[in-house]
Amino acid sequence: MYLSHRPRRLRRTAAIRGLVRETHLQPADLIFPMFVTEGKKLRDPITTMPGQFRFSVNELVKECEELFELGIGAVNLFGYSTEKDDQATKAYDPNGLVQRAIRALKKSVPDLCVQTDIALDPYTHHGHDGLVVGDEIVNDETVEVLCKMALSHANEGVDWVAPSDMMDGRVGAIRYSLDQAGFQNVGILAYSAKYASCFYGPFRGALDSAPKTGDKKTYQMDPANAREALHEIAMDIEEGADVVMVKPALAYLDIIAQARASFDIPIAAYNVSGEYSMIVAAAERGWVDQDRAMMESLLAIKRAGADMILTYFAKDAAKLMKQDFGRMV
Repeated sequence: MYLSHRPRRLRRTAAIRGLVRETHLQPADLIFPMFVTEGKKLRDPITTMPGQFRFSVNELVKECEELFELGIGAVNLFGYSTEKDDQATKAYDPNGLVQRAIRALKKSVPDLCVQTDIALDPYTHHGHDGLVVGDEIVNDETVEVLCKMALSHANEGVDWVAPSDMMDGRVGAIRYSLDQAGFQNVGILAYSAKYASCFYGPFRGALDSAPKTGDKKTYQMDPANAREALHEIAMDIEEGADVVMVKPALAYLDIIAQARASFDIPIAAYNVSGEYSMIVAAAERGWVDQDRAMMESLLAIKRAGADMILTYFAKDAAKLMKQDFGRMV
């Protein structure tokens, strides 16, 4: 049989496959989402996310020093607050948990890009991302508190703030507040296309932030919509976002690809807790190879067009990349 084209010639050896590989993944592409808790010398296992922990500030610093040595240049911090009220006052407390964590990290690992979540759900009794008045998650009043929260983080030296709340106009308001206070160099990583997804379940267990009543469908996006995502991204860019995000990642690879084709701005994707825990649970049962499933998933997200990936696999993936992970994919 005569064939002029034999694609298998370019798959014959690992060296050849490496030469023609279209998508490349490196530790610097990864952002590790991390949970901070009160206490000392504490690594509290998260039952809904095996292999993940809530770190006290001193342990967070140790972990981040190790991450930085592995080539991971950025972390995204979430506070596990046990002090909650209806106004989320601990969200912008100058001596709050995340504020102290930023301070410690910038002292110990100054070149690490420290990013912080900007949303109210870990700090409110009701578990919603915004303030609640009556039965409504109110928008404009919430944005005022989010600006206070972002400023409190900027005061401690944060590199990027990451508003995940999905309130209208919050990116522009935060940008204006930061600039007016002299924090022009603090970046905004906007959760622009954040869907109302079931894949957040394990995360809410990690922060005890599940809504006590109702759901988040009035502010997070309908999973059926794609054009709306592009509209939200365009609005956030106009309001001053430096980086935009699609969340979750694996179930929304088409949105990442459409965003990549439509915008030149850097795009982040969040490989969320449910996506992480599904792979870990399947691997525990022997149904998948965890390393291969991890790398294949991360490559898929990068291939779709993400410039950076928030993932709980960051540390494991970086360790594997120190080896020859070409064997894994």
